[in-house]
Amino acid sequence: MTKLNKRARMNEKLVVEEALPAAKAIAALKQFKGPKFDQTVNVVMHLGVDVKQADQMIRGSVSLPKGIGKAKRVVAFCQPDVAREAMAAGAIKAGGEDLVSEIEGGFFDFDVAVTSPDMMRVISKLGRVLGPKGLMPSPKNGTVTTEVVRAVQEFAAGKLEYRTDKGGNIHGVIGKMSFPNPDLLENLEFFVQTIEKAKPSSLRGVYVKKICLSGTMTPGVQVYYETAEAATA
Repeated sequence: MTKLNKRARMNEKLVVEEALPAAKAIAALKQFKGPKFDQTVNVVMHLGVDVKQADQMIRGSVSLPKGIGKAKRVVAFCQPDVAREAMAAGAIKAGGEDLVSEIEGGFFDFDVAVTSPDMMRVISKLGRVLGPKGLMPSPKNGTVTTEVVRAVQEFAAGKLEYRTDKGGNIHGVIGKMSFPNPDLLENLEFFVQTIEKAKPSSLRGVYVKKICLSGTMTPGVQVYYETAEAATA
């Protein structure tokens, strides 16, 4: 049996078993003793989707109203005239065939890749290497767009990509522990509303089954969520 350290033993005593309203869940999360660094606050939504059905796979991107407290490294595949603007907007690299060659040579030191539609034929060969890493641009999450410069600005500022995993869960970040509670609450509510709007029309039954918050190194806190079925009962 793994022996818990002092911080883990202290936090174990603070674990709340029942689901709490969002504001109280955030307050409870901040009661846990954490490490010296500013922890990321994560949210996980367990959905009642069937991920084997293509139309129930949820994927997209969202810019939270209070940001997430972290910048992202963005590369942009675009024409030379746009590349200069993309670099000025925050891209760490921008280009066409030259950028493709760099990535084929092993450059993966970035978090998001955006591209203009006309560059898809150029970067299609990268699908084998970017796809498994979750870095291949896609229209579904806003990384294939005619507005490359704007996309660079948004993703560099912390725009989130999300998608259902094999267990039907959506993972996201709503900020840092140092954020004021009202800011975390606003981000959480905005994220949840975004996922609610993405509910597949073919879904039958409960959509949002469970929501949990956690810090990078804390236990989780369940957020009370009233389903649409319960609200109308």
